[in-house]
Amino acid sequence: MLEYVPILLFLIISGGLSTLIFGLSFLFGTRPKEDPEKISAYECGFDPFGDARSQFDIRFYLVSILFIIFDLEVAFLFPWAITLHQGDMFSFWSMMFFLFILTIGFVYEWMKGALDWE
Repeated sequence: MLEYVPILLFLIISGGLSTLIFGLSFLFGTRPKEDPEKISAYECGFDPFGDARSQFDIRFYLVSILFIIFDLEVAFLFPWAITLHQGDMFSFWSMMFFLFILTIGFVYEWMKGALDWE
């Protein structure tokens, strides 16, 4: 149990410090004046219209999924490219297989029309 004492001490100190900082900012922080423009739901210059619970078009979700997929691709490609000179042919072809699967997914989304906007 003595092994966990530093972790417990760290949690107590960090919790106390964060509570202290939050409390001080709440007590001494400046509060802006209530402006009807600032407290409105939207600050883009347009009055809110429609229901907030209206359904979104599925294409928004498809584009976001595509972004996540290709963002992850870059996250895997960068360290692989850095260490490519140290690897063997297995690491090269495994990444090519990974890129091939991502390309198939991209072509599938393209053929389904997920990238077409009307």
